[in-house]
Parts: sequence; structure tokens; C-alpha cells
Amino acid sequence: MCMGFGCNSAGVTGCRIIDSPREKLISILTNAFVPCNGRFPFLITIASIFIGSLFATEYSSIIATIAVLIVILIGIFMTLLVSKFLSKTILKGESSSFILELPPYRKPQIGQVIIRSIFDRTLFVLGRALVVAAPAGLVIWLFANISIGDISILTYIANFFDPFARLMGLDGYILTAFILGIPANEIVLPIILMCYMGKGSLVDIESTMTIGQILIQNGWTLLTAINVMIFTLLHFPCTTTLMTIKKETGSLKWTALGFILPTVCGVVICLITTGIWNIFALG
Repeated sequence: MCMGFGCNSAGVTGCRIIDSPREKLISILTNAFVPCNGRFPFLITIASIFIGSLFATEYSSIIATIAVLIVILIGIFMTLLVSKFLSKTILKGESSSFILELPPYRKPQIGQVIIRSIFDRTLFVLGRALVVAAPAGLVIWLFANISIGDISILTYIANFFDPFARLMGLDGYILTAFILGIPANEIVLPIILMCYMGKGSLVDIESTMTIGQILIQNGWTLLTAINVMIFTLLHFPCTTTLMTIKKETGSLKWTALGFILPTVCGVVICLITTGIWNIFALG
């Protein structure tokens, strides 16, 4: 699980050390509940703009940090909850005892460790990311630049998803950005900004204040920010992670479940959050 904080794909690969096939599968399926390094910048940005700004300047950074920490704790809680659910339903079985067998002591071979780490971990993950990133970038560019009746395909897609996204406390562009951002979580915010600004390519803005102004001008509220943070934590894994799940399990069924589980949890929690917010707002 801890490896998932860096990269969920590496976390899935790290599950190889688990001897029990059942417990290994549970760990693989719940790894996406841990926010990876690609999701942290988005979480920090949204927390700083919409939550930290509610307090005095000297406390804003601390409050934003606490908000991100709460999201991480929610992810850990969901990992334990879903693991329990899986162990009681489709992956029933007896828990195996944890035995840590110490290997015989050998002199470390630094060169071999570095080479194996590079080829077995780094290049494996980067290779799969490269296979996905190039075609995905082309698709996003085409959607943003091809228009039908003066309206881009991207806008048509966003309008299609907008009614359901509103129920989740989001909007069509946000949900579309998450879907098109499946190759890598890092591009979700640039896609959102590209949509709002009507650009034909991904937008990279470094100023948090500027990003905040764009989001607020396009209807973002505190509820939107909360639900975006929840859905950033709880949604389908990136394509590289899904490909790694397929590689490790050898099954499309488990790969599909790895996609569905976090997404259903994210949608349900956002629906509940929005419902509760609206009840108190109307009250």
C-alpha cells in the first residue's frame, strides 16, 4: 500500500511479495484507493484555493495540509473497508498467518540491485506509460480541435455528462477531464483549464491564484472542491495501473473490477455529499 503513494502501478507490482493468491488479489484491487504522486498536486492545489483560503493567511497552509491529510486517511479507511468487503464476499477464505522469513545474509551487490530495480520496476512502468500517453494526447487534441457546428467534440462530450455530473456536485467538463485523464492523473487539471479557457491544447498554469480565479469564474464552489477532492481520491486507476493489474492477475475480469470498485465508491460518496449539502443549504 505504501508504494502506491508514489505510483499505484508500482504498488500493484509490489504485491508480488504476498504469498497468498487471495490476499495478493485483494491488495491489488484496493491499491487505487491510495492517492499516488500524480494526484497529490491536484489535491494540494484545490485544498489551497478553496479550503485554506477560508482561514487567515497564517493558518491557510496548515488547514490545506490538514485537508489533504484527511483525504489520505479516507483513502486508507476505504482500503481497509473494501478489503474487508472483498474478503467476506467474492474473495472469501481464511487469512494466512504472517511469517517473515529472513534470508541468508549475503554481501549486497549494488550493481545488480540497481540494474534489477531499473529493468524490473522503472522501465516496466515507464514503458507502459509511454505506450498510453502518446495516443491519449492525440485523442485529447482531436476532441478539442475538431468542431461540429461550431462546437468542439469535447464540449459535446461534456454536455452529455453534465446532468449526471451535476448530481455529483461536479460539472460536465470536470467529469470529462477525469475520463480523458485516464492515461495519467497529472493531466486532469490541465484538461479542466483547457476546457474552461476554450484552448485547443493542454494548459499549464503555475499560479495558484490564477487557477483559482478561472475555476471560480466557471462556477466552482466549496462543494465542487470537496467533491473533486473525493473523486480525485476515489476513481478508476490510470491506464498504466490497469495494464499492470492485467499483467499481474492475467485476468480481464479482475482488471475490470479494479476499475469499477474505486469508481463506484467515488460516485456514491459524491452523490451522498451533494445530497447532504443540498439538504442543509435548502434548510
